[in-house]
Amino acid sequence: MKITRKEVQHVAELARLCLSEQEEEKFVGQLNQILTYMDKLNELGTEGVEPLSHVLPIRNVFKEDRVKESLARHLVMANAPAHEGDFYEVPKVIE
Repeated sequence: MKITRKEVQHVAELARLCLSEQEEEKFVGQLNQILTYMDKLNELGTEGVEPLSHVLPIRNVFKEDRVKESLARHLVMANAPAHEGDFYEVPKVIE
């Protein structure tokens, strides 16, 4: 599977990135190298190998939940770049 320049442009548009022609070509090459390497990895026999998410065992450290006073609404809204009433105002992302 090869990545085309058009696909790189599409992903850049979705990520709202402005890429130069040189950057597009660079990403096409790099992504194709990654896919070629993944094809090589797919040739490996992995039957009987247990899937894992981490090489080392990971243990989550939980801290005790405590109920405490929250911030006053006017203080929270003071940190917002824009707000209307008690709601944050954000730019529209779906066209």
